[in-house]
Amino acid sequence: MGLFTSINIAATGMSLDRLRTDVISDNIANASTTRTQDGGKFQRKMVIAQAIQDDLSYRNPFVPEGKDAGVGGGVRVSEIKKDTSEGRFVYDPTHPDAILSGPRAGYVEYPNVNVVNEMVDLISASRSYEANSTVIQGSKEMFLKALEIGR
Repeated sequence: MGLFTSINIAATGMSLDRLRTDVISDNIANASTTRTQDGGKFQRKMVIAQAIQDDLSYRNPFVPEGKDAGVGGGVRVSEIKKDTSEGRFVYDPTHPDAILSGPRAGYVEYPNVNVVNEMVDLISASRSYEANSTVIQGSKEMFLKALEIGR
């Protein structure tokens, strides 16, 4: 493990959290969008993250043999996935996007975005960003103390 490994790992977390914040903001902004350029209602998006494994040769002596995945290298975005669950239906036959026929005639399907859940996710992303920032600050202070010891 290198000297700046902790900073690099925290930086990948900060990049992920910034992207999560952008996607959540987009979801909140489109919470009532019933028609998109692709046609149909807006679909909520989710960021799917994946761990980066750098060094698989190191084995942690405190973890059983089959359970250790090696030293982590941070996180990366594996995909931004659309949530295909059904949205909420509101009866409004005068709306231009109202369903014209069938059992749901007169209803408008709104996106599957729950603003309360999105706000909780936004707070989680914000706190995670702050934690990663604290890791970087702590690493920087540790490097400075090491330099003072070396004098």
